[in-house]
Order: sequence, then structure tokens, then C-alpha cells
Amino acid sequence: MRVAHFDCFSGISGDMTLAALFDAGVPTEPVLAGIASLGLPIQIEVEKVRKGGFAATQIHVEAPEQDEERHLPDVEQILSRGQLTPRQRELALNIFRRLAHAEAAVHGMPIERVHFHEVGALDSIADIAGAAIALDLLGVDRFTSGSVPTGSGSVKCAHGVMPVPTPATAELLKGVPLRPTTIKSELTTPTGAAILTTIVRDWTDTPAMTVERIGIGAGTKDFREQPNILRLFVGEARDFGSLIDVVWVLETNLDDVPGEVIGYCFERLLAAGALDVFTIPIQMKKQRPGVLLSVLAEADKLPALEDILFQETGTLGVRRYEAQRDKLHREACSVETPWGPVLGKLSWREGRPKQFTPEYEDCARIARAQQRPLLEVFQIVQQAYLVKSR
Repeated sequence: MRVAHFDCFSGISGDMTLAALFDAGVPTEPVLAGIASLGLPIQIEVEKVRKGGFAATQIHVEAPEQDEERHLPDVEQILSRGQLTPRQRELALNIFRRLAHAEAAVHGMPIERVHFHEVGALDSIADIAGAAIALDLLGVDRFTSGSVPTGSGSVKCAHGVMPVPTPATAELLKGVPLRPTTIKSELTTPTGAAILTTIVRDWTDTPAMTVERIGIGAGTKDFREQPNILRLFVGEARDFGSLIDVVWVLETNLDDVPGEVIGYCFERLLAAGALDVFTIPIQMKKQRPGVLLSVLAEADKLPALEDILFQETGTLGVRRYEAQRDKLHREACSVETPWGPVLGKLSWREGRPKQFTPEYEDCARIARAQQRPLLEVFQIVQQAYLVKSR
């Protein structure tokens, strides 16, 4: 599987993304031709530079100053007239729509009324359209990213001086692991955050891949602490004979919560999208017996799950950390038995035999109806699968 991994240790913006894609080997001609087909009064220069001592690619977009405020339909019309492939156009539209949803949430207004200020400027439209074309031409199957630093301090924007991250960037990065930094500057822009969160599904600082190419895109700023560059690793996913992804772990120590409350909290966490919930007996301060409550979840579910933990348990703190997991391949399966079809799951690693696990609910239903031991029903169902698979 072809993969590309964003190392955003110094942030990400639209121009840094496009520059890193060029540096990773995406040809400039079709990308620049696609941007030119939008009919915008802009000029784009691509050059090799040294940034913080490292060779990199940098792009400069020259565009006239405009006071025009564009809405989402205006941007959609611009993209519709360009000579982009359907896939490239849809990706560019999805990035702008994600931005529009973030702005609408921040300002409390319908998405159609949202004004694109800085992001609606000509250079930003070129950055996003160019990135969409280049991402398509890169030809990878999956995108991953490391944790994202937003920067700190403040920045001047259309609404005045705002703290970093700006409201739109913060909204876009909900559920995304953030990286601490002491740099007093805006490292991640709304455009960069929108591109990243549109295409990335797995967030990990150490991707399981064999790197073939590294693209380095230079930003416009210069920092004493570190180079203002974005690295893009391109290569093949490492095959462990199974599936690798990233989950988040939420955990908290409880020593004064009734068991019924913990059980109710279990139900709410699972209903809100937790992948798994479990407890472990622990010994706490002053030799008090307690419970370690742990939750496995995907990144976008973390805010809602943390709210439930605070509401239901009264805990004073919830720890969170990222964990990489190695999963077996899985698929649903149905087996004919003397009592009718029984659902189950097949699981396997490459080169190993498949294993069949019957669904508990189906087997429990049969055990009750037939007045047989549950274990006996499991054994009969598994034997039926073995007969079927011969």
C-alpha cells in the first residue's frame, strides 16, 4: 500500500503543503496548469531554497490585493470552471467545505453566509486547488500525520488580533493530537489544518512504512529555534501480515465511585462510540482500593468521551495517550447449523489459517431456546464452520 506521512513538527500551511508535494516528486507542470485554468490573476514561482540549513522547495504566489469577500458558492464557482479532474475538484471542494463548516461553527451562522476572509483570497484558493491536484497526482492510498503544533502568541486577522490557534484552526483540529511548542508565531494556518484533516485518517508520530522519498516544503518564516519546514515521507506501508492503526487511550483512577455508577458510565461510553471500556483493580494512596477505568477510542470521539467521564465519575483528571495497535484481518461470516444460520467473525494473519468466532448473542439465544449449555452450542457452531470450510 502506498502511503504518505506528514511530519508537521514546524506546522503546516497551504503553500508549505504544495511545496512539499513538489519536492517529493509531483510534477509542477500539470499542477500549475490546473491552477491557471481557474482564470485567477495570479503568478506562481517555484524555487529551490535553503531553509534553516536544509534544502527545500518554496512557492511564492503573487496576487493583487482584493477587498472582495467570497462565500462558499463563490469558491465553488471558481473551482467548477477549472480544468481539474472530478477527483481533484471534489478534494478541493471538500477542503473548502471543511473550512466553511469550521467558520460557521465559530461564528454561529449558516454555512452559506460564511465569509472566507484570508482563506478566500486568491493566493489561498491557488494553494488549496494546487494541493488538491498534487495530492491526487502523488498517487498514494493513505495519508497519515504526526501530532500538530499550532504555535503560540497572537496573530492579526480580519477580526482583529486573535490568540494562536485562531478560532477556525482550533475548530478544525478538534480530536487531532497537538504538539506543544514555545514558538511565538502561528505555525498551523486554517488552510493547512483543513488540508490535513480532510485527507488524514491515522495520527501517529511513528508510521509503519518504508520511506522512498522525502519532500521538504519551506514556509515563509524564519525561527531561531527550528527550521520552518514541512516534511512529507512517501513510501510503502510495512506489511506485518495484519492491520496497523492508531487508537487513543483515556484513563482515570477512581476510589470513591459506586459500582452502579461505573456500570452506567460504561453504557454511556460505548453508546458514544468508545471502541472498548474496561476496569482494573488498583491500590491507591493511603492503601485505598480503587479502579482504573480505561477507554479505547478514535481521535474524533475523545472530546465527547472525556465529557462523559467527568460528568459521570466526578474525576478530577483524565489521562490520554496514543497507542499503535496491530489488528488481525476480519470479516463477517454466517454458518448454517441445526438451529439455522449463526453469525460470526473470521480473523487471520497473512499466511495463517482463518479462525472462526461465533457471535455470543446468536449462541446465547440458541442455548436458551434449546436448553443446552452455552459452551456446547459454541462447539457445535464451530464444528459446523470447520465442515463448511473443508
